[in-house]
Formats: sequence, C-alpha cells, structure tokens
Amino acid sequence: MIHPFFKTALKHPDLVVRHLANYMALLRCEAKDAGKGLLIQISAGVVAVISLLLALGLTGVAVMLGFLYGRFHWVLALVPALAWLCALTSGFMAVRSRVPQDVKDVREEVELDLRALRLAKDFNEARSV
Repeated sequence: MIHPFFKTALKHPDLVVRHLANYMALLRCEAKDAGKGLLIQISAGVVAVISLLLALGLTGVAVMLGFLYGRFHWVLALVPALAWLCALTSGFMAVRSRVPQDVKDVREEVELDLRALRLAKDFNEARSV
C-alpha cells in the first residue's frame, strides 16, 4: 500500500515543490522577523543599561544637591524620574521575548500538514477495506 502523499507526489510533483517553496518562504519571513526582534532586544538592553547608569548618577546628584541646599525642588525629582522611566521601559522591552510567537506560526503549519496526512492515510485505509 502506497501512502496517499506518495501517490500525490508522483502524480503532481509541482504541488509538492510549491508546498516546500511556501514553507521556505514562511521560514525565511519568520527568521527575518526573529532577527529584527533580536536586534530590538539587544538595542533595548543597551539603552536600559545606559539609562540605569544615568538614572543612578542623576539620583545621586539630586540627593547631594538637596542636602547641600537644604530644600526640595521639583526638578531634583523630575530629572532622575525621567531617567528611571526610560530605564524601566527599555528594560521591559529587552526582557520581553518575541521569538516563540514567530515559531508558533511555523509549528501550526507543520501540525496542519501532519493532520492532513493522517486524515488522508485513514481515508485511504478505510476505502481499501
């Protein structure tokens, strides 16, 4: 007994080639998107580290100026707060992962194809009985 996939592949090889070409295009597109996501994560990580160092420095300067002059001014809290906000935002973007979502599309396509092959095999076995 020949599996229906092989029968189809022998009768219509252009369908198999087109299907494999579509898989390659999907993988290429997903790899490009994953590369962009990785570049964004690395950039966000660099910005997070620089912002964190800047926020720590500005906080230290604000505390020293506050004690030096003995009074509180809103700018002493606002400037370091903006640096901390930038550090937290970029840190969140650096930690967030995008790759599993990209791989999920390819995995779904493979599962659908395997399910179709199983259904064709079951249909062929039921027909031959």
